[in-house]
Amino acid sequence: RGTGEEPGVSYEEVTYEGYGPGGAALLIDVLTDNKNRTVGELRHLLAKYNGNLGETNSVAWMFTKRGYIVIERGNVDEETLLSAVLDAGADDLRDDGDNWEVLSSPDAYQAVLDAVKRLGIEPAASEVAMLPQNYVKLEGRQAQQMVKLMEAIEEHDDVRHVWSNFDIEEKEIEAS
Repeated sequence: RGTGEEPGVSYEEVTYEGYGPGGAALLIDVLTDNKNRTVGELRHLLAKYNGNLGETNSVAWMFTKRGYIVIERGNVDEETLLSAVLDAGADDLRDDGDNWEVLSSPDAYQAVLDAVKRLGIEPAASEVAMLPQNYVKLEGRQAQQMVKLMEAIEEHDDVRHVWSNFDIEEKEIEAS
């Protein structure tokens, strides 16, 4: 499964949209050979953790497709990194406390990633991602339900990626 090599089986890429606990938006990217089965299973998972599927474009407008590279702060000097990524076409370098986040257009992503690697740095994470334009703060029960929902969705065989706009404190994640 998943290789697309089974005879007579065709796979479709589908993006489902929905809401998790507290109204957090979810964008779920799947590759499936049976849309009806997959949507039913996702609907069940969402309902189990206090969420629901949404209509097409109900949450997609809240996300922007961006090149996203995360670099641990201790690995590089800010000026060196800023100069290299901007020269390669990056749009922004953000400081999230522990890491540098490099943002670019999807088209510039590979050139920016190559520039980072030329500095001798292996990124902590890098992908073309659907990044939320704003975040929903979750606490307590909603935060714990969201963590469990994300784990369940990520473990689903057909799910390739899931993006969300929730913001949960580290202590809430550890409590779940």
